[in-house]
Amino acid sequence: MNLETIVKEFGLEVRCAPENLKNNVTGGYTGDLLSDVIANSREGYIWITRQVHQNIVAVASLKEHAGIILINSCEPSRETLEKASQEKIPIMVSSLSAFELTGKIYNLLGKKD
Repeated sequence: MNLETIVKEFGLEVRCAPENLKNNVTGGYTGDLLSDVIANSREGYIWITRQVHQNIVAVASLKEHAGIILINSCEPSRETLEKASQEKIPIMVSSLSAFELTGKIYNLLGKKD
């Protein structure tokens, strides 16, 4: 499944790198502690967080994530969007909580296996 499917399914708002919504999603990780995300997420994952600073882009790039979803209508900083655009990492925003969005994406990914 790709990011575009997830964006459409949950009405996510794309903030940058829309040209990369074809990125394949192989799983997901929900967390705000950067060291935890580095240690436990994998390539191709969608990362769900409420962090908005540019360090999330560095982590997503390092781990080769498919994209980042910000929850609770959190908006990324201008610097974060600039860095994500350079790195070609899509950042999307959802009004849902981390708990709700994680469950919904988990169920959607399970249907496509």
